[in-house]
Amino acid sequence: MSETQIKLEDLSVDFDGRFRLDDITWAITPGQQWLIAGANGSGKSALAAVLAGEGDHISGTLVGLPGNVALVSYERQAELIAAELRKDDADILDVISEGTPVSEIIAEVCLDDALAQELVATLGLKPLTDRAFRKLSTGETRKVMLIRALTSRPELLVLDEPFDGLDHDSLEWLQGHLAALAETVPMVLVLNRFDECPDFITHIAYVDGGQLLHQVDRSDEQSLAELHQLIHLKTSELDVPAADPAMALPSLNPDEPLVQLSKATVRYTDNTVFENLDWTIDANEHWQVSGPNGSGKTCLLSLITGDHPQCYVNDIRVFGFQRGTGESIWQIKQYIGYVSTALQWEYRVGTSLRNVIISGFYDSIGLYTKSTDTQKAIADDWLHVLGMAGRSDEPFTGLSFGEQRLALIARAMVKHPPLLILDEPCLGLDDMNRQLVLALIERICRSGNTTVLYVNHRLEDAIPGIENHLALG
Repeated sequence: MSETQIKLEDLSVDFDGRFRLDDITWAITPGQQWLIAGANGSGKSALAAVLAGEGDHISGTLVGLPGNVALVSYERQAELIAAELRKDDADILDVISEGTPVSEIIAEVCLDDALAQELVATLGLKPLTDRAFRKLSTGETRKVMLIRALTSRPELLVLDEPFDGLDHDSLEWLQGHLAALAETVPMVLVLNRFDECPDFITHIAYVDGGQLLHQVDRSDEQSLAELHQLIHLKTSELDVPAADPAMALPSLNPDEPLVQLSKATVRYTDNTVFENLDWTIDANEHWQVSGPNGSGKTCLLSLITGDHPQCYVNDIRVFGFQRGTGESIWQIKQYIGYVSTALQWEYRVGTSLRNVIISGFYDSIGLYTKSTDTQKAIADDWLHVLGMAGRSDEPFTGLSFGEQRLALIARAMVKHPPLLILDEPCLGLDDMNRQLVLALIERICRSGNTTVLYVNHRLEDAIPGIENHLALG
């Protein structure tokens, strides 16, 4: 195995203007075997391609790449097929080409004939060696690509979705072969399915939005669990669980905005927090509210919820109610899910994770009503969405800070409120847990049932799906 470290430092790479990796800092040390993980379109394949010398370097450095890097990817597969199809161009050839046979495609890069013959037989390609490469099926083409890579004596093996399209026997063989090869050849694998990660992988790189956001040592159990949860939230096709039909909220007038503030002003004797604020929040219209400390973000929320004494001296309509016309605070709050750091500090009762989520049906801190089987099932569905299935009986107080925040967001969402207010939901979270929370909010925004009012002071924490922005201060 190579004793040279591969090092990328502040590396930005452009791929024909279609995609860009930015500020990648990463070191592959001898003895390490890496998996690149992330959602579709995150940049996994681009990062793998960089290791094979592809892309235009904009800035930064890449050192230590060995001379022989073998890459198996859909892009390389497509390039080979395209090259074969070009041979049919009548402007170039007098006769239609039959195409390059499989045996020649393999021989182009093969440095180990004995291994090539073994792999051809093992992968069931022996009857196909005289067939034109371009006439193979997708799975057969992938096998040829793997044989080319494995017989080229690579000093670094980069495999982008190597298990896709393989039949059961071929998949089982490849997994075993790679495990044995890992003792002598450094590898980087790209996989969409985290559960396919081979045992020999020692480290995981998580990519999102063209940036390398996390590098996790697989022996770090806590970081690995958090990364697994993040990948689950970002890549799984999960729906927001159904509401409890027995606790359906009274219907709202679809022609009314959820919230309407007209010339709203909050003023104290020696301080005006904000004044003459006009703001309308319509159903399914998500908002991000940002601003520096003291700009009035939390104050604005309390006007909406009715917790601020000046809400009754302002012109505010909430869910069709005109503030100060006799509505009760609970008539308003039944339509709101609310999460804040202050709530998390208050929620210190000794109860299970499942009961915390169920308590959202009753807007209580703790659960003091016997829950139904339907509510328990809905809570368990939420735990599945959060990547915490099987942990329903764990005590809430024993969870990490980030896991508690996720559970409280599920608690706020369990009754499918028309308005979900998230007041600085990432406050106090480390980077991994911050992205977990952002991923959950993004999923809720896509659900189409709840309007999200997301309050923070960092524009870089913008969430796809939240297209409206109110800046205070």
